[in-house]
Amino acid sequence: MSKLKIAIQKQGRLSEKSLKLLADCGIKISNGDRKLKAEAKNFPVEILFLRDDDIPQYVEQGVAHIGFLGENEVWEQQKNVSVLEKLGFAHCKLSLAIPKDEIYTNLNYFENKKIATAYPKILRTFFQKNNIDVAIEEIGGSVEIAPGIGLADAVFDIVSTGSTLLMNGLKEVEVVAQSEAVLIANTNLDENTKKTLNSLIFRIKAVKNASENKYILLNAPASGIDEIVKILPGMKSPTILPLADKNWCSLHSVVKEDEFWSIIDQLKTLGAQGILVVPIEKMIV
Repeated sequence: MSKLKIAIQKQGRLSEKSLKLLADCGIKISNGDRKLKAEAKNFPVEILFLRDDDIPQYVEQGVAHIGFLGENEVWEQQKNVSVLEKLGFAHCKLSLAIPKDEIYTNLNYFENKKIATAYPKILRTFFQKNNIDVAIEEIGGSVEIAPGIGLADAVFDIVSTGSTLLMNGLKEVEVVAQSEAVLIANTNLDENTKKTLNSLIFRIKAVKNASENKYILLNAPASGIDEIVKILPGMKSPTILPLADKNWCSLHSVVKEDEFWSIIDQLKTLGAQGILVVPIEKMIV
């Protein structure tokens, strides 16, 4: 397989999670001294550590074959790249915020207002769709201080917990978009490089499936098995094993983690006992 060049943010939480994803995929990368380039020991990939807002351009130009970065940078940079996979981490919101003492009713509040942001293209597109005229003040960082120093009436920025907004006397009033980390690719990869990429995506999907699902084991009376199977169908169908007590069975299945708590009471009502929920390391569908 051809060597695959992957662009990753050079520092920060998204960088750490991207490297962890590759590690979970069984790809061993050594970058202890934080070089700008590193190679895997056991898989044909080379990692390029770049600024996140440079990654779309590098991928478009073919300097890197693929990149891991936030959707927000893909939207803002507007480069000719393909979004192949959502990666399930680095979730955040892109939101509008105003001074906390202001009264807010709807989007018309922003008519003829000046808004500070590091994402002018996303913001301009949003207000054009809503037929609202705004002035956009593009700044590179510390967006939250803009209203306090008289530079803007409001801000548009990434929001995770909202604590930074509160510290600067602001309140979130509109969520414009939800973003997460994605895998992007150059649109003109050769066939050999695509083979390496497909092998990587196969591993990524196995890791994602494992993180979103749990392995469940339980004991249940034989009389309730048919109903339990309807609740826990598994990937195709659950494994059902007889116990020493002929009136009881052991059932093994897979359940989505975010659905488990909503069905636990139903399982107990049907007589399920000794319920164990176990993490899955890899899951091939």
